[in-house]
Amino acid sequence: MKNITTLLILMMLAANGCKISRDTPKVTAAFPDHFRDQPDEDTSSIADLPWNAFFTDTTLQKLISFAIEKNYDMQIALKNIEAAQLIFAQVRSNYLPQAALQISSNSSRPSDNSLNGLSLDKFLGTGHIEDYTAAVNVSWEADIWGKIRNQQKAALAGYLQSKEARNAVQTYIVSSVTKGFYNLMMLDAQLAIARKNVALNDSTLEMIRLQFNAGQVSSLAVQQAQAQQQLAMQLIPQFEQAIHIQENALKILTGELPGRIDRYLTFDQLALPEKLSAGIPSGIVGRRPDVKSRELALVAASANIGIAKANMYPALRITASGGVNSFLASNWFNIPASLFGAVAGSVIQPVFQQKRLRTQYEVSQVEQERAVAEFRKSVLNAIGETSDALVRIEKLKEQENIALLRTQNLRQATTNARMLFQDGVANYLEVITAQGNVLQSELTLAGIKKDRFFAVTDLYVALGGGW
Repeated sequence: MKNITTLLILMMLAANGCKISRDTPKVTAAFPDHFRDQPDEDTSSIADLPWNAFFTDTTLQKLISFAIEKNYDMQIALKNIEAAQLIFAQVRSNYLPQAALQISSNSSRPSDNSLNGLSLDKFLGTGHIEDYTAAVNVSWEADIWGKIRNQQKAALAGYLQSKEARNAVQTYIVSSVTKGFYNLMMLDAQLAIARKNVALNDSTLEMIRLQFNAGQVSSLAVQQAQAQQQLAMQLIPQFEQAIHIQENALKILTGELPGRIDRYLTFDQLALPEKLSAGIPSGIVGRRPDVKSRELALVAASANIGIAKANMYPALRITASGGVNSFLASNWFNIPASLFGAVAGSVIQPVFQQKRLRTQYEVSQVEQERAVAEFRKSVLNAIGETSDALVRIEKLKEQENIALLRTQNLRQATTNARMLFQDGVANYLEVITAQGNVLQSELTLAGIKKDRFFAVTDLYVALGGGW
């Protein structure tokens, strides 16, 4: 036994430096010095802010908080983390030997004409033999080729990926709730615009009816004024329907039954952050859950290469057993006479499975190359999404300024047209046209402002914020 133990120790020491598995390769992605059309002086990023510091409206903060706590997608992600954590804890125990307790008893009666039967009758004076064993069996595989170490690396990467998946779910929830809230506020504003325009058309219609009764205009003027008013009235149930549906969607996101959502500010009272710093592009890797998940997938793919290659090499296994054994129940636990022990070492080399194992190894190499490509693709997409959000914010701001000036001009034109119509200088068509133009302009202005809020939210998410 001493010689066997010494031989096994020498084999382990000799193979200790023979690590065939390789560490995760250092994969780089192409990063620009700064985002397109953005200065590179400021290295800070809005994504470093927690969501409740970036989105400051208290109603929105409550909605996001409820959604993170109660949303079913988030609960599923948390359960996935629990499962991955259990798998990782189990894989870490692979370094420990496998032990099993065995307690057995058996009785056998050989043929009287067999050698065993004759021997029993001659030496023991009995026709049967009993055997009682209580033992502990231990088996351990030496991690010569780093297979267990790579299993642990792959399990850790899987666990961390589940956490990144949870972060990605939270980012999605924050983005979806925020956009839903901004859309709801825009619909409130557009509903108010439609109702205000109905009231304006009502007064205009009243003026035209007075002039019709006085014989100054024809019935056509009354009909066209009524049609303009009905156009604005038709928008009211459309916006009310959209508000109802958007409220339901937000409630479902928060894990609650459909219902009304209280809000305490108007759309015009909502404000955007003054400074929207994107930081440096390379910071995306450390913040965006999807990019980090792809990076972890590369770690797991590299570990799988080590596992696949280790399976092609001999496995060193050590087994041992010990306990008490007796052929008489009365002597079963007679210590030390009933004690026994055994230890053995074996080297197992796959022979006929080499083709299959070689294929698994080659497939794992392809999987690693694919993981590298997916990681670089995720980085490229992240930079592209950030650049898109930045230009949308800039150009939507320009559009909003132009739309605001146009709306102000049309409001003034509507006021002037009404005054001129009352003085008999302008005709009713000019009044109706002016009111229709201001309605569309105000609705468009609200839509552009909503798009700006969406673009800011997209920038925050594209940079890796929200979790």
